[in-house]
Amino acid sequence: MEEQLTVAHFNDANDRLQKLKISLAIDERREKLAELEVQSTAPGFWDDNKSAQAVLKQAKEEKSLIEPWDMASTELVDLRELFDMSVEEGDADAISELGDQVEHLVHTIDKLEFIRKLSGEDDRANAVISIHSGAGGTESCDWASMLYNMYVRWLERNNYKITVHDYTDGDEAGLKSATIEVEGEYAYGHLKAECGVHRLVRISPFDSSARRHTSFASVFTYPVSEDVEDYVIEEKDIRVDTYRASGAGGQHINKTDSAVRMTHIPTNIVVQCQNERSQIKNREACMKMLKARVKQFYKEEEEARRADKLEDKKKIEWGSQIRSYVLHPYNMVKDHRTGHETSNTSGVLDGDIDSFIESYLLEF
Repeated sequence: MEEQLTVAHFNDANDRLQKLKISLAIDERREKLAELEVQSTAPGFWDDNKSAQAVLKQAKEEKSLIEPWDMASTELVDLRELFDMSVEEGDADAISELGDQVEHLVHTIDKLEFIRKLSGEDDRANAVISIHSGAGGTESCDWASMLYNMYVRWLERNNYKITVHDYTDGDEAGLKSATIEVEGEYAYGHLKAECGVHRLVRISPFDSSARRHTSFASVFTYPVSEDVEDYVIEEKDIRVDTYRASGAGGQHINKTDSAVRMTHIPTNIVVQCQNERSQIKNREACMKMLKARVKQFYKEEEEARRADKLEDKKKIEWGSQIRSYVLHPYNMVKDHRTGHETSNTSGVLDGDIDSFIESYLLEF
């Protein structure tokens, strides 16, 4: 800590912790955890394995918020006592060392405040992210491919497990669409910040006259919760088509005759999978994604109906973008929802999007 450590630093940290205690409902979570622990020790707890796993999972989730708060609270008390003793003894070196420890504690509190923004019903769930090229032909297909690479790098850097279910090449370059399933803690909580239209402005590598072009691509994310398998969709509401797989090949796509496309007729939601060599496995993956999307669709529709603000989906074109990536005549990436921006366009396109995700979650 560069500035001199004072009582004000401890008071500020304590105020933030007390606010977090209320916003995270620590006391209520403690009571719930006690109930879950009683359940886990009851006779016959493991008679229903699925139910038992659900109880243990919920207990783990409660602990993941209670324990960091308890540790931070205890550390604050200990550091304050050491600070008072050091001030009384006039030990400047000890106070300086405590400053570094308090700074570390503040980072812990920052993290807890960020996690508080990921306390939504589906934020801990796995996710599916779909990328589609928009207006602009080959330009937009290339831009969709750039977005795909950006997200894959971010996901790999953050140790998420990824499965590419679909990758459809553009006619001349890039991709028309791609679908990635993401497994890991808070996958949907983070990726929901990326949902919307992304706009690129650059000198086109496909234009012999080196003119500036504007391209669009859309990103759609939705959660895949563990109970999605229990969601029921009537067979009469599903149309299933099979086709020859095509795409990038290699470790992601197998060129076989086993690709599956499923359409939910009432909502016109379409999902497809061509990752597996087995048509049966592709059908299973498709059904899982379809259930997740249909479930999310009806959930959002109900929320919108309650709020009386059901909006039309935005087209993938001018005026509807959530973020702009400008590579010419200057370098700038700007999120139009939060105002957050950076001139480090190469870093962003290489997967450095944490600041955009954080600024979105902190504002919304």
